[in-house]
Amino acid sequence: MTTTAFDLDALRRAIETNDADAQVAAYGDDAELTVVDSQHTPRNPQVLRGRAAIEEHIRDVVGRDMTHQVSDVVAGEGRIAFTEHCEYSDGTRVLCATVADVADGRISRQIAVQAWDA
Repeated sequence: MTTTAFDLDALRRAIETNDADAQVAAYGDDAELTVVDSQHTPRNPQVLRGRAAIEEHIRDVVGRDMTHQVSDVVAGEGRIAFTEHCEYSDGTRVLCATVADVADGRISRQIAVQAWDA
C-alpha cells in the first residue's frame, strides 16, 4: 500500500494566491469541513460534507476582495495546522485557525475557527 504525502506548501500557495482549483484539489471526495465563528457557534457549527460543498465555500471566499496570508504552519503524521490572516479591502480583518486530518495526500477532515473584526 502506497501513502501519498500531503503538499502543505502547495495549499499555502493556493490560499495566498486565491487559486480556488488548487484549494479544492487538496480535499478528498468525502472530506468534511467544520467552521466555528460568530454565526456558527460550537453548539451549531457550519458543517460542509463532500468536496462539492467545500468547493462552493472556497469559491465564495476566493470571490471576495480580500488577501490571505498563511502562517504558523505545523505538519505531522496525518495532521496539519496553520493560521490564516485575511484582510478585506476596507481594512476588516479575519483570523482563522485550522487543524486538519490528511489521508492519501488530501484533507479528510478540517476544523476552522475564525474571528472577525467587529
